[in-house]
Amino acid sequence: MTTTTAPGISTTAAALRRLYFVRFVFAIVWAGVTTAVADELGLLTAVLFVIYPLFDVAAAVVDARASRSTGSPTLLYLNIAVSSLTAIGLAVAATSGVPAMLRVWGAWAIVAGVIQLLVGASRRKMGGQWPMIFSGGLSVLAGGSFVASASAAEPALANAVGYAIPGAIFFLIAAIRLGRAAKGN
Repeated sequence: MTTTTAPGISTTAAALRRLYFVRFVFAIVWAGVTTAVADELGLLTAVLFVIYPLFDVAAAVVDARASRSTGSPTLLYLNIAVSSLTAIGLAVAATSGVPAMLRVWGAWAIVAGVIQLLVGASRRKMGGQWPMIFSGGLSVLAGGSFVASASAAEPALANAVGYAIPGAIFFLIAAIRLGRAAKGN
């Protein structure tokens, strides 16, 4: 049985598919580079941690533009605001040390995870969103662990770097699954 996807959905799915592939590559590269410097909280490490939510802002802008015809971008606008504030918060937290960085990163992972889960759930009919829903839920749990680890005797940013890898894999899976919807059938 062949089903046809509405033109707006197939156009949105194609745009999201490209975006998800880009997000996969960015997260993998970011994790690789950041892992190499995350043992110490220096200027480069702080800049890399600020870049990640800024990339999330850019991705949410692209997503909001691409998906206007298939739903309300309100949650994406909220994500833009939260990730922008997170970038500022991380820059400030870097002057206070690793525990402050982990608290900001963790709070962001929790809020962004809830938003990702809700966006994915609202796009279920498009297809390819279960990885995004699962990733959002996992982000909430990971965020809680980052906040909790900030109180450890020797908190480390390395665990926060690892957060990007499962997210990257979920973006890759979602991009692959969106292939059918992007073709319009």
